[in-house]
Amino acid sequence: MHTGSRRFEILEKNLRRQTGKAVIDFNMIEEGDRVMVCLSGGADSYTMLETLRYLQKVAPINFELFAVNLDQKQPGFPEEVLPRYLDGIGMPYRIVEEDTYSIVKEKVAPGKTTCSLCSRLRRGILYRTAKEIGATKIALGHHRDDILHTFMLNLFYGGTVKTMPPKLRADDGENVVIRPLAYCKESDIKKYAAAMGFPIIPCTLCGTQPNLQRQAMREMANAWEAKNPLWIKSMFTAMSNLVPSHMLDRELFDFNSFTLAEGGAVEGDTLFDPAEPQGQGGAVIRLI
Repeated sequence: MHTGSRRFEILEKNLRRQTGKAVIDFNMIEEGDRVMVCLSGGADSYTMLETLRYLQKVAPINFELFAVNLDQKQPGFPEEVLPRYLDGIGMPYRIVEEDTYSIVKEKVAPGKTTCSLCSRLRRGILYRTAKEIGATKIALGHHRDDILHTFMLNLFYGGTVKTMPPKLRADDGENVVIRPLAYCKESDIKKYAAAMGFPIIPCTLCGTQPNLQRQAMREMANAWEAKNPLWIKSMFTAMSNLVPSHMLDRELFDFNSFTLAEGGAVEGDTLFDPAEPQGQGGAVIRLI
């Protein structure tokens, strides 16, 4: 795909539209914000930065972008790639050097997954950096598939119904994390990154671990989408249509306070659900 082709124009337009919709739907960026864009060197973060740069030009509000990369001192990490790219597009940035690689290798036994410890260390450093540069928002490059896979991980391994929210107050209570690519498909992001020729830097610390549970969720979701794409679309939409009274969580719904009143509003469940719409599709597509 060439950047001047019609297919590329449609792809880029869709990514910009979906990102803009997510920013508006979840009030991610406000007037005067200083957004710290976390740039890992992967396709997701490059696409996020490029799309936010476009939105910065056309949005009716003023906000700043500041790129930050965490150099974790992984062996063979090409330190010159990101500075050269960011200098080339005129983007202000900071490279934060912290040897988390050695810590992870020391603490995690051979054969065990490193993602949990690595992400905790990385998160703490990014929170600190955001304060140092005066950032009001921290933008991460997680996309629709990351949100779905996290939902599945929690469902199948954690016994909880939760995922990565598009916007949240950080663990330290002082930073706000946003995920502008929340509506964007991973496959579209990869196509866009390839067409744009972004200088991709692979993660040699955790990206090559073969037995990650997240990889199993990715393979499962891909198989479902290949069989019926509406299943994945419906699953994603379902996360925006919660009905606490139709779940089993007693913290969310008071099952002890049912009231019976003739002609009154129905509380809790109903004896019969409404008839299902004929065919497939319907509202399940509205967020995509």
